[in-house]
Amino acid sequence: MGKCVITATQVEEATGGQLVVPADAIITPLARDVAKERGVSIVCGTPAQAGEPPRADRADDAITAKIRAIVETMLGSGGGGLTAPTAPGKPPVKLARIGDAKLSPFPYPGPPPGMAVEAVDVVTADDRSPMAAGYLTLTKGSFPWTLTYDEIQIVLEGELHLGGDAGGKIGRPGDVLFVPKGSNITFGTPSWTKFVYVTFPANWEDEIQ
Repeated sequence: MGKCVITATQVEEATGGQLVVPADAIITPLARDVAKERGVSIVCGTPAQAGEPPRADRADDAITAKIRAIVETMLGSGGGGLTAPTAPGKPPVKLARIGDAKLSPFPYPGPPPGMAVEAVDVVTADDRSPMAAGYLTLTKGSFPWTLTYDEIQIVLEGELHLGGDAGGKIGRPGDVLFVPKGSNITFGTPSWTKFVYVTFPANWEDEIQ
């Protein structure tokens, strides 16, 4: 199971100037920065109970709520909500909310024992899209991967390290990386990272079998 992940949102919600976290928790770089700015002391307690899921969902929900509030403000009170008619012959616009994305253990060989890798596709060929997109998280470590498809990665949290043909590229929050088809790389991170991946074609899983 993945370790408990402490995010900036949990630091912001801390009361009494202190946040007690499991001894084996992963604290994101942004969470540490916010704690320093707000004078919140992060105290490591006992290790997380076996089977306890990571707690990044609360941060994801907060981000989603903020984005929705901005969109609704732009639409105005007479905007009729966030849905719109779809033009005939075109696939509908799909909104995949980060807070609704339930990641599962990476089903392919590569990650070493003790390295938690989880992923989920949120846009697939079933959406009549030529591209796929999803979320992927890594804990400390690295593993090799050969891309039989083109992929773009957008880093959300932590540091994403790409070795091999990537030449040691390091992506941080907001950075975008492009990995062309045929590349032999390593995915890794010194602690924790979460990123969005966009692949072409959409049936990327068929390409690796």
